[in-house]
Amino acid sequence: MKKVKWFERSFDFSKEQNIFPSIIERLKGTPARLEEKFKSIPAEILGTKIDNTWSIKENVGHLVDLEPLWQGRMEDIKNGEIEMRPTDLANRKTDEANHNARPIEKLLSDFRAIREQTISLIDNLDEETIFKSALHPRLKTPMRTMDLFLFVAEHDDHHLARITELIKLLN
Repeated sequence: MKKVKWFERSFDFSKEQNIFPSIIERLKGTPARLEEKFKSIPAEILGTKIDNTWSIKENVGHLVDLEPLWQGRMEDIKNGEIEMRPTDLANRKTDEANHNARPIEKLLSDFRAIREQTISLIDNLDEETIFKSALHPRLKTPMRTMDLFLFVAEHDDHHLARITELIKLLN
């Protein structure tokens, strides 16, 4: 099954119901789901690239690299910014980080630690803040706090699916 590329995806943020508690649970579960994958992945394939795309380790490192962006965008919304801070669409940070040289255990523990920081920022938000919004710089659409973290959860799942795809291709 062919997966849609991240930058080709569209998102619907029209829900009026407060689904934020479910989104938080999903975000809290990502480190465990990620760690579970590595119980059966042969170490020798973790740094392998296919068609000059990111390796398994680089996909994990990318999740670590982007977490400060999500935290910053949360602050942008809370502070009443009109538009959330942009990201480097070329993902230079991930490309230059040399994640393949790092032990997978360190990448996983770094992701768990930084995700826990994110969860501590959002776990007890009031409903007014959950529905507060700012413009997403690439999508040019308003995103509420709830939408931002649904976007983050979708991004997590996108990379989990890519890791699964790489495992199948490399085994």
